[in-house]
Amino acid sequence: MKHSETLLMVADSERDADMLYATGLFVPDPFIYLHSRGRPLLVMSDLEIDRARKQAPHCRVVSLSDCQKKLRRNGVKSPRFADVIREVLHERKIRSVTVPESFSFGLATELTKLGIRVRARSGNFFPEREIKSADEVKKISAALMMAEVGMAEGMQVLRNSKTGRGRKLLWHNLPLTAEKLRAVIDCAILQASGLAANTIVAGGEQGCDPHERGHGPLRADEPVIIDIFPRSQKTGYFGDITRTVVRGRASEAVRKIYDTVFHGQKIALQKVSAGTSTAEIHQCVQQFFLQRGYQTGKRNGRMEGFFHGTGHGLGLEIHESPRMGATSTGQLKAGQVVTVEPGLYYPGIGGVRLEDVALVTTNGARNLTRFEKVLEI
Repeated sequence: MKHSETLLMVADSERDADMLYATGLFVPDPFIYLHSRGRPLLVMSDLEIDRARKQAPHCRVVSLSDCQKKLRRNGVKSPRFADVIREVLHERKIRSVTVPESFSFGLATELTKLGIRVRARSGNFFPEREIKSADEVKKISAALMMAEVGMAEGMQVLRNSKTGRGRKLLWHNLPLTAEKLRAVIDCAILQASGLAANTIVAGGEQGCDPHERGHGPLRADEPVIIDIFPRSQKTGYFGDITRTVVRGRASEAVRKIYDTVFHGQKIALQKVSAGTSTAEIHQCVQQFFLQRGYQTGKRNGRMEGFFHGTGHGLGLEIHESPRMGATSTGQLKAGQVVTVEPGLYYPGIGGVRLEDVALVTTNGARNLTRFEKVLEI
């Protein structure tokens, strides 16, 4: 990373993707990152300092407690992060810093009072994060494999389920609920060294709300949307996959919607290529759905049809640049990794969504997802 400005971040790296990207180090509590004219500097607590020196050799690591002791000797009774940052900057004769948009307003105010000029960088703090290296693509693929492991376990449970009264699915003679199936999926991902959060298992009407996690009994002959997006415990990169299945026989209406979404996703994947407008990809899918007779809009007070984006960037965040939607701007670039996930949702019928992950190249999309697409199981 080459930057002419002095970059400053204060955050933990377990939740802040930019901090993890810059350091490659998982730390649960906020710490100081400074990058100016060369090697990055980390100010770490005694708890983390030795580990940081081992795991982030590209950074110079200094002791937070040593900085605080020096400040106390100089008359600062209770040194705060702002005092430490000012001292580190003063030693390097730096008077201004560039921070992320998410930087603490309170901390920025404290630094300003101490004579430091603070400027927030709009947009991506590290624009280079959009373009994935070959190593990053491998890490995303590994996380995607964890998602596929979870999907395979979920599908196996559905295949082994039986139909009980009221078309409720039974597994080991007990009702198969969305919560139970989600637990099976999440446990499989955990065993594969991933962390799953908010996995979606939404059956029937629940599938008409794209971010509904799902709850209660699952039923035969109804579509079930399974959307899995685990994070690798080792690398912090995400995988993302969605499949829609019916245990039993799908209705003709669901079959037609599934076929439309399946071909709509194919159209989008064919359009994914370096130089292609992100909005154009979304528009092509929208137009295809309209040609098939599937309208989008509000009906009886709720949205139906295709009312979310076609895809988003994937990496150290589950949703990152670029976006492929109705209001997105810009063109795809070689090296970006994006999801392709069109869907159609109609109350009274159910929802269908299919999602794969693709690497953008100059010659088109390289689909990183291997898991099969089958409607009826």
